[in-house]
Amino acid sequence: MSDPHPRHRLSEVLHQPVRFSITAALAAADQLDFGDLRDAVQVTDSALSKQISTLETAGFVRVRKGFVGKRPRTTLSLTAAGRTAWAEHLATLREIAAG
Repeated sequence: MSDPHPRHRLSEVLHQPVRFSITAALAAADQLDFGDLRDAVQVTDSALSKQISTLETAGFVRVRKGFVGKRPRTTLSLTAAGRTAWAEHLATLREIAAG
């Protein structure tokens, strides 16, 4: 039997389009504010919150809540595991695309 198709190595967590977009945006930055990330991926606050929760549960995203003055601020960043999963996911997509 031949080797299993590379698609079996794709991350089920990262494969979903909004989570893929969130991870791509975070991979390009050290961290992003919630509002900046929301605007970058063009989703509602509630949709972003739901997908961030999934990524955080998977250990791919770190969520930090704090204040700037009296205003709440949420910042997001990829964890080391998130960066590794992202790199592996992209490498697998490239392998599939190359045939």
